[in-house]
Amino acid sequence: MSASDFNAHTIAEFRKNKGKVGGYFTGAPLLLLHTVGKKSGKAHVTPVMYLKDGDRYIVFGSKAGHDFHPHWFLNLKASPNVKAEIGEETLDLHAEEITGAERDALYKRQVAAFPTFGEYELKTKRKIPVIALTRKK
Repeated sequence: MSASDFNAHTIAEFRKNKGKVGGYFTGAPLLLLHTVGKKSGKAHVTPVMYLKDGDRYIVFGSKAGHDFHPHWFLNLKASPNVKAEIGEETLDLHAEEITGAERDALYKRQVAAFPTFGEYELKTKRKIPVIALTRKK
C-alpha cells in the first residue's frame, strides 16, 4: 500500500469512527493535520500522532526515521496557521517548533509512551522536529 493510500484509508477510518483508528495506530492519539502546500498551495490532510501537553498538541516530524523532514512539517513552517481534526472537533491552531531542552523533554515523553519514536531517532542523522500546536487566540 502506498503512503497516500495508507493516509487516505486512515483519514476515512478516523472520520467514520470519531477519531479512532485501528491497525498501526491502534490506541495512539491521532489527529488529522490540515496544511497548505509550501510550493503547490494545495490543501493537504495528514494523520499524525500527538502528545497532549496542557492545552497544546505536540506533534513530531519523525517520518519514521527517514533522513528528510515530512512535507507537512515544511508546509507548516511556511504557513503555521493550520487546522486539526481531533476526535469530532476541528480546531484552528498555530504551529511553533520547539527546540532545546524543552524539545528534548517532550521527545523523551513521546518515546516513553511510544518506544518506536526512539527507533526513529536512531535511524536518522537529522534532529526530529517537535512542534507545538496551540489554539489561535
